[in-house]
Amino acid sequence: MSYSLDLRTRVIDYIENGGSILSAARIYKVGRSTIYRWLARVELKPTKVTRRQRKLDWEALKQDVKENPDLRLCDRALKFGVNISSIGYALHQMKITQKKRIKVSRKK
Repeated sequence: MSYSLDLRTRVIDYIENGGSILSAARIYKVGRSTIYRWLARVELKPTKVTRRQRKLDWEALKQDVKENPDLRLCDRALKFGVNISSIGYALHQMKITQKKRIKVSRKK
């Protein structure tokens, strides 16, 4: 069972304001080793998540697919300077499917 973030912050605040770890463990009914782990953690409070800028421009990829529908994933990856899996993931998210092979019927 995990402890709530509210309890964690109250325990950490108590210790940062001069309380001892032993007294915090008794007051909040939390093990000392748990408090030591909480103090060792860098990110206790939730922070705003910032996403990094992606290398692959999806609009340019979409335009490239329209202009060059016959290119393979590896050729597109070289063109955009990313991994093949990045191209595959982007095309999957954009719901652009693979080029299908056309069956040619043989006449007998």
